[in-house]
Amino acid sequence: MNNLKTINILLASPRGFCAGVERAVEIVNQSLKKFGSPVYVRHEIVHNQYVVNSLEKKGAIFINELNEVKDKSRPVIFSAHGVPKEIIEQAKIENIVYIDATCPLVSKVHREAEILAKNEFNIIFIGHKNHPEVIGTMGQIDNKYITLVENKKDIQNYSPKIKNNKYAYITQTTLSVDDTLDMISLLKNIFPSIKDPIKSDICYATTNRQEAVKKIASQCDLFLVVGSKNSSNSLRLVEVAKKSGCKNSILVDAENNLPIEEIKNSKTIGITSGASAPEILIEKLIAEIKSMVNINVKEIVSSVEKISFKLPSNL
Repeated sequence: MNNLKTINILLASPRGFCAGVERAVEIVNQSLKKFGSPVYVRHEIVHNQYVVNSLEKKGAIFINELNEVKDKSRPVIFSAHGVPKEIIEQAKIENIVYIDATCPLVSKVHREAEILAKNEFNIIFIGHKNHPEVIGTMGQIDNKYITLVENKKDIQNYSPKIKNNKYAYITQTTLSVDDTLDMISLLKNIFPSIKDPIKSDICYATTNRQEAVKKIASQCDLFLVVGSKNSSNSLRLVEVAKKSGCKNSILVDAENNLPIEEIKNSKTIGITSGASAPEILIEKLIAEIKSMVNINVKEIVSSVEKISFKLPSNL
């Protein structure tokens, strides 16, 4: 019998890969099977270094722009976050075979933006500046129709580009549900007739992972979110855990920056992972904690996801 203390681990479910991420990673794998290596991928296919590294080992070459493609006969995959239309045009002009791994739920927002612009709405886009998804969505339409707002101050300072009293809003798919609702409420106070999306733009996986965290955060004295620093949905999970009762909530990548002393001093630890983090990273984290203390793991299921997306027809 060892003398190590026992820590309770509450494992949030659902967590980790969503259908859009699974599809994007599978697109790279299937492209490598079909075309051989290398295949190029514009931007990280999803925001997770472990996933990127494992695909690089199989023969994927990650680039930032199409002019980095050294062999134009090789296919290029566009990441799950989506790309501006000008990138697709550039690929066509240069006769580059491209495979679009944009998440279908991001594509839905693209189509909304196009329809709203066609009908000359002032589109207020709630999102994070410089995030690839935001760049991709804003790149679907003429800049005169769309304005990015990141917070309530941006909304209060907003000035419509088209003077026709037609307003609509769209959102990035990976935002905090509660923060976004606050911003939408402010928009509706200022523009009572503002048009809603037919269905919320925040994706089902973002919503479900945040709800799962809310369910357990108040019972934890430490909350660990497995994910990369550039993963929007992972960062939102940290915020949600803090707001839901666990002030000591941090982002970890399961291989570095583990708060060892805090883990050892905890009674109950909550664990989840962002939508771009594979389950193996959760397994590694739990194994790491188990090497320090005894653990009692309990999975708390708040919803069950059965969504899957088809691969593109050219695969």
